[in-house]
Amino acid sequence: MKTIPILALFTSLLAVHAPSAAESRTISQTELIRRTQQLLDAFAPGDQAPWKLYLADDVLLFNEQGKSLDKSAFLADLQPLPAGFTGSIKVTNVIARFAKDVAILSYDADETETVFGQILRARYHMTDTWVYRSSLWKILASQTLRYYEGPAQGRVTESQLRDFVGTYELAPGHTMGVTEKAGRLYAQRDTGQPVELLPESPDLFFRAGVEGRRLFHRDESGRVDSLIDRRNNEDLVWKRVR
Repeated sequence: MKTIPILALFTSLLAVHAPSAAESRTISQTELIRRTQQLLDAFAPGDQAPWKLYLADDVLLFNEQGKSLDKSAFLADLQPLPAGFTGSIKVTNVIARFAKDVAILSYDADETETVFGQILRARYHMTDTWVYRSSLWKILASQTLRYYEGPAQGRVTESQLRDFVGTYELAPGHTMGVTEKAGRLYAQRDTGQPVELLPESPDLFFRAGVEGRRLFHRDESGRVDSLIDRRNNEDLVWKRVR
């Protein structure tokens, strides 16, 4: 059997997947979705080929942690999932906008990852700006945001909830009232609307759809003496006044 040289095989494969030497100056939403799904499918195996193909050399990339990456740094981070891990990402909820030599694709990326049989899910919102330069469509900028997902809700008894009922003060004239009703806990700032606090653990609560935590602090005797509003690892402390 005749052996095909590796370089020749790679070159032939690239020719199959690469765009033609001169692409049309117009590009459809369908084609953008196809390319985007191809890019997302490349994450799990760590396949750099489509990313090298569609990213402009001067691309601006911003990941969900707010980190800025150039093309070389992004490709260096793109590695196959480890043994025992599998995953897939699907393009959904697409919105496209077109201008002369510019196409913007905004979409959700729904990720499912299986880690030794356990399933994890995450949702991202991504916006890619494609530009037509040198007769090719390339991604010039891409930004990724992650949708906030609340933690699993824990269980707290009504008697435990009553420990937190009271008035908490941030500064003179700025108070938060915490009330309990039918086994549910609510917080109300000044004259605002009550917001339910959902238990994560006995002294730790969260609000639906809102990042951050509300932590009730206890003194040495076990009495709740303050409410900590924790956001992005920074704390606002509300002292209990009654």
